[in-house]
Amino acid sequence: MNIAKIVPFSVALTLLLLSGCGEDKQQQMRKTPPPLPVQTITVQEKRVPIWGIFTGKTRASSHQEVRARVSGILEKVYFKDGEYVKKGQKLFKIEQSEYIAALNAAKAKKAQDEAALALAKADVARYTPLVEEGLAPRATLEQYQAKLAALNAAILGDKANIKEAQIKLDYTIIKAPISGKVSARHVDVGNLIGQGESTLLTTIVRYNPLYAYFSPSQKDAMLMQKYGESKDLDAFIEYKSSNGDIRLDGHLDFANNTVDPLTSTITMRAVIKNPETKILPGTFVYVNVFISDKYKFKMIPPEVIMDDQLGKYVYIVDNNSTVKRADITTGYATKYYVSVTKGVKSGDKVIASALIKLKPGMRVKASDVTDTRGVDAILKENRLIPSKVQ
Repeated sequence: MNIAKIVPFSVALTLLLLSGCGEDKQQQMRKTPPPLPVQTITVQEKRVPIWGIFTGKTRASSHQEVRARVSGILEKVYFKDGEYVKKGQKLFKIEQSEYIAALNAAKAKKAQDEAALALAKADVARYTPLVEEGLAPRATLEQYQAKLAALNAAILGDKANIKEAQIKLDYTIIKAPISGKVSARHVDVGNLIGQGESTLLTTIVRYNPLYAYFSPSQKDAMLMQKYGESKDLDAFIEYKSSNGDIRLDGHLDFANNTVDPLTSTITMRAVIKNPETKILPGTFVYVNVFISDKYKFKMIPPEVIMDDQLGKYVYIVDNNSTVKRADITTGYATKYYVSVTKGVKSGDKVIASALIKLKPGMRVKASDVTDTRGVDAILKENRLIPSKVQ
């Protein structure tokens, strides 16, 4: 046998077998993809602040009509239409000459009566000893005493007249009763105002604080009353504008004492801080009212919940880093978080990313993001922790 021919053939066969094994291993490696990186949120049953969300409408906290209380020619206007005015700021001036004259006449009448009073006192002082000694008739003394009493009464009337004249004179300067935004004036300089009526001159609207009225159902109102932490519950309003979302904080301060029989709702009001006038009266807003944080829930973000013909479900990661489907039943829900009553337990790791790519049985590499995407993080980011709880 020719050994030289056999050895190369065996070597070639060995190389061929090794090459085939390498290709099998490469194919096997190609068929087993690496674990998919995902983010997970750990489910925790804990106390969570519960907020009720309602639609509402804003109103000015005060709407004051500014009217003329005395008549006369409007002499001056101290403000520009639509500007912000402060309480006590001068707005209008009515011609004062008539009222100054009336005040001076009342003062002169008082001075005249005071002079007569001094004379009457002197007459009484002079006649009293004379009557006691029998040198003058008592009737004359009594006349002087009566005159003295009448003058004292007259001076009291003079003081009242002076006060009335001063009040009318003060009314010629019309001041802002509250701080707020003033409307356009209804009367121009030179017009006669207050003649037989209290002429409306302008109106002032106060935007800070702002009222937000809303009408929860009778059932929701009873739940708020039952579980509410206090009478002045924390509240805030939200408004979505083209320039971004606006949020203003405040508290609940009023609930009506009757139920509307037509709608079975109860009117409530929140007082909202609005120092920069970001929201005007008449705006439709969402009113968020804090109810309670005494009860425990298993809350998860709404974006991790999937839905199909079988119902709602989430994906969780088991101890073997494998994806599992968990069918769930939800309870209380808002746009910030959803409570899960069935389907998951505390400690379960709910997948919060790459949801479209997931399938049950798939292996994943999980990284926990509970601190940044969990319920506590959502509460802090959206300022949903009431001031009384912080």
